[in-house]
Amino acid sequence: MPNDFFTGIIERAKKTPKRVCLPESASADVVALAQRIDAEGLGTPVLIGNEGEVKALAASAGVPEFAFQCFDNADEAAVESLVDEYLSRFDNFSRKACARRAKDPLLCSMLLLKLGRVDCVAAGKECPTGDVIQAAMGIVGLAEGVRSPSSLGIADIPGFDGPEGTMLGLADCAITAQPTAEELAGIAIASADTASSLLGWEPRVALLAFSTKGSARHESIDVIREAVERVHELRPDIKCDGELQFDAAIIPAVAAHKVKEASEVAGRANVLIFPNLHAGNIGVKMVQIFGHANAYGPVLQGFAAPVCDFSRSAPVQEMLGNVAMLVIRAAAADTAKAAASARDGE
Repeated sequence: MPNDFFTGIIERAKKTPKRVCLPESASADVVALAQRIDAEGLGTPVLIGNEGEVKALAASAGVPEFAFQCFDNADEAAVESLVDEYLSRFDNFSRKACARRAKDPLLCSMLLLKLGRVDCVAAGKECPTGDVIQAAMGIVGLAEGVRSPSSLGIADIPGFDGPEGTMLGLADCAITAQPTAEELAGIAIASADTASSLLGWEPRVALLAFSTKGSARHESIDVIREAVERVHELRPDIKCDGELQFDAAIIPAVAAHKVKEASEVAGRANVLIFPNLHAGNIGVKMVQIFGHANAYGPVLQGFAAPVCDFSRSAPVQEMLGNVAMLVIRAAAADTAKAAASARDGE
């Protein structure tokens, strides 16, 4: 992660420190990450596991002493207290099922997140992405209007001159293979919210296709048009348009030629939504290889509370950048909840 982007993200995250849950406390890299979270002032690391074992691992790995909290999910009293609190607020698990989940570190972290005992969860160093997604889906659930989890990649493309300078948001490039119209709409909504909360952009979301505004006909294009309509219904505050070809989405002169009706997005899009994972995977790699772009993320999104997934090969510095982005999103989620609560109280 280049220094300028990394430094900016870290500085923003420091302003709103959060409780960051790290379930993989048996990993020396994760313990080193916890130390960096504390040292950088990003918040309080909350590790799932035994405090003594964490300290012993830190000492053996040469990690300096640092402030942290532990939730020991092998402690019967701690687990019982967690289960009691969960069952007092939610009824989707039996006592036995909830206790069983609390004994698994990854699932335990999601229970803590659901209860608000932590603000966000960062995992994936030792477990597959699919496990992180399944755990979040099964316990935390999805945000309103979202039908599937997805990811947003952030590309910094040398020579590109768009609404955000050289940067573009790209989704979904990692999770949902063949989204339905409802899923595609959810990806667009989640991507807009991520771009707004993480990057401070006013999102202009373009749903991409091989057609622009009816220039071609195909059943796959109908899915995209339906998705755009769905976004407009669910979130009229989001500037969203489609279907748009790639050039019509980002080049003003092409948009002026191809898009006849008024559009707040065409030619000025800063978030691009691919129609499926084939296009997303190919597209982001072409941008990286031929456009020499730096790519950040992908940022896991769409859940009711912030969750991030590390690459299992990620070094500690990269993981720290992911956590900083997660902390910023958690702060934005808190702000949104407070605003909603104030509206409800009026």
